[in-house]
Amino acid sequence: MVYYHDDEKEMNEQDQRTTEKKRNRWVLPGIIGLLLGMFLFAVALPSLVRYDILPYQIVISEDQLTVNNGETADLNNNLQSLSLDVTTQITGIVADVSPAVVGIENIQSEATFWDQESSEAGTGSGVIYKKADNRAFVVTNHHVIEGADQIEVILSDGTRLAAELKGTDLFTDLAVLEMDGEAVNHVIEIGNSDEVKVGEPAIAIGNPLGLNLSGSVTQGVISGKQRAIPQDFDGDGRADWQTEVIQTDAAINPGNSGGALLNVNGHLIGINSMKIAQSAVEGIGFAIPIDAAVPVINELETEGQMRRAFLGVEAYSLGDVAQVEWQRSLNLPNDVESGIYLQRIEPMSPAAEAGLEPYDVIIALDDQEIGNIIDLRKHLYQVKEPGDEMVVTYYRGKEKNQVTIKLTEQE
Repeated sequence: MVYYHDDEKEMNEQDQRTTEKKRNRWVLPGIIGLLLGMFLFAVALPSLVRYDILPYQIVISEDQLTVNNGETADLNNNLQSLSLDVTTQITGIVADVSPAVVGIENIQSEATFWDQESSEAGTGSGVIYKKADNRAFVVTNHHVIEGADQIEVILSDGTRLAAELKGTDLFTDLAVLEMDGEAVNHVIEIGNSDEVKVGEPAIAIGNPLGLNLSGSVTQGVISGKQRAIPQDFDGDGRADWQTEVIQTDAAINPGNSGGALLNVNGHLIGINSMKIAQSAVEGIGFAIPIDAAVPVINELETEGQMRRAFLGVEAYSLGDVAQVEWQRSLNLPNDVESGIYLQRIEPMSPAAEAGLEPYDVIIALDDQEIGNIIDLRKHLYQVKEPGDEMVVTYYRGKEKNQVTIKLTEQE
């Protein structure tokens, strides 16, 4: 056992306090130094490298370290090369496809007291989809060229070409133009819109807000497919047509109309057509599916107009009605799972002459099941011709009926 005198004990305690004071004196500077070092490493060092202030620029290769004075230092063989490549699949698609997306200028004549003057009535976008016999063909929207006395196509390099209107269709909002193909070197590749999956990436290319922003690119996803949007063309408050569209959140603004909606392979899957322009709505744009557009494009190119079979009904998908109403208002059997209900029958139409009535529910055409309004439109406009007969299977309440209707031509 060791004993200390009081004076020795007091001296030892004083030495201990002195040591602790010296240790505490270095704690705060140490913390400050650590923080300063972290700041220099995270912020100052990259800036010094970026502005070439440091004397050496380091380039890491696979098996050695090279400095700008020519000296080298061997590294571990497992060290991998570092690189930054801003080229992506999207940039590649844009570079390949952009030359096939063009500007459209709608020129209309205005009569003045002294003379007839021409002025630009509006601009939009279009897509070069075909080149044959040194002629190029462009698809755009009907509303882009509506009322035009002259039409000019502006290529991606600024070349302006006079275009001839081959045909236009109000209902699908499509129009086909023809022009000299001498300066045209790019044609878009047609895709398959039926194979599009909700959630997959989508790219829109067009000329929003005019030609000053030509070739603008936006990216989003496919938000929905086989949407049916009611269209009222005569302003009477009743739907004249149900437009089939693809929904996307890729930005589609005025001027984008007629431009290209692409998949990740750069294939054309839709013709940009419209957006919902409300202050409370964001990211809802629509494009005409290319599978639905191609038959229209071909007929407009060759015939100049669309001939459609006419039934004469205003119809909506049964899925748009709450299921409780299926039994309560429509009085349908429990085993009916899909179909379209008739909201209104056109007077003197084939449907009226066949005895169809409002709230009848069509479940089949020519023994082919009809699940929604898109199925009806595809069968009526892609399978049937004016003058054809069509067998309609429908329910009136719980009673199942069948009638043969002779279709006329839609005016």
